[in-house]
Amino acid sequence: MFELRNQRVSCPHCGHHFHMQLDASMGDQDYSEDCPNCCNSIHCKLHVNELSRTLEIHIDADDEQFY
Repeated sequence: MFELRNQRVSCPHCGHHFHMQLDASMGDQDYSEDCPNCCNSIHCKLHVNELSRTLEIHIDADDEQFY
């Protein structure tokens, strides 16, 4: 159904643009990836919308606090 896709994203720490490979074969995912420029951790949430056959990705800094 879904295949590997490349998506251009921007690091929430340094603003550097880079391509991230998205693999939707395992469904919704919540993971961290390091920025290739500043090496800070980036929090990624991938949502597979099977109804509209789209991928949604949410990128934020991994150091945010949740209460």
